[in-house]
Amino acid sequence: MTHPLVPQIIDLATPVAEELGLEVVGIVFHTNQRPPVLRVDIRNPQQDTGLDDCERMSRALEASLDAAEIIPDAYVLEVSSPGISRQLVTDREFISFKGFPVIISTSQLYDGQQEWTGQLIRRDDTAVYLNQKGRVVEIPRSLIIRVQLDERR
Repeated sequence: MTHPLVPQIIDLATPVAEELGLEVVGIVFHTNQRPPVLRVDIRNPQQDTGLDDCERMSRALEASLDAAEIIPDAYVLEVSSPGISRQLVTDREFISFKGFPVIISTSQLYDGQQEWTGQLIRRDDTAVYLNQKGRVVEIPRSLIIRVQLDERR
């Protein structure tokens, strides 16, 4: 379950990231740790996300969070890149990971299953296409809830 402060933090972090030429791709607030850990995943759409990007975002976001005073107690801010084990969302990611093994989850059964694995061929306006041992499988985008890289292979 998402922490109730996460939407406010997203609203605060998104313009900070955009000003630095970055994108916020995920925020999690781990309040079960002492002190709590606020993890912000960012991405540089122009190049590989580096340590410099994380440092710049961390400094700028820390100043904004302190000024906004939306987190009342002490916390640890972690800014990082989500790395390769993540969901594919943007057209650029679908192009970059063409040929990579992926797992596609659907909201309901499609052709008798809800999880599909195979090599990513492409995505268009209506479907995502997988290569399953030489056979092309077309999965309607309207049913897809997640496409992520398959690290088991």
